[in-house]
Amino acid sequence: MAVKIRLKRMGKIRAPYYRVVVMDSRTKRDGRAIEEIGKYHPTEQPSLIEIDIERAHYWLGQGAQPTEAVAALIKIVDEGKLQTKEPKTPKKDLYEAAVAAAGGKNDAGTDGPTPRKKAAKKAEPKAEEAKADEAKADEKATEAPAEAAADDTAKAEA
Repeated sequence: MAVKIRLKRMGKIRAPYYRVVVMDSRTKRDGRAIEEIGKYHPTEQPSLIEIDIERAHYWLGQGAQPTEAVAALIKIVDEGKLQTKEPKTPKKDLYEAAVAAAGGKNDAGTDGPTPRKKAAKKAEPKAEEAKADEAKADEKATEAPAEAAADDTAKAEA
């Protein structure tokens, strides 16, 4: 039996990814594999290449023939020229950096928006009533001396 190490295509129409598989050379491209030894995602930047190099060397020792693409991938992994992607920065760190750049304060104890102040809404009507009561008292105070002055002028005229 002629054994090949080749790529098995998976994924969507314009978003392919591949599995590096060991299979009989007579099976179809996406057919049943003897063993899956790795994966290859060419659309990512940099490309993701994960190959179990021990299993690849085992199958090469048993006489399996790699395709050109798989031979190139194995060479990259063997030589250690594999580029790795930088890990993503967590969103929380990005948020804290943005808050610090904006000059705002980040409350350490709160995770969400601050709660609304319901007590302030209830205090406002009481404050308005108190202002209205003060205004009425002021009006009565200004009216009382005016009435007393009017009474004094009426007595003086009589």
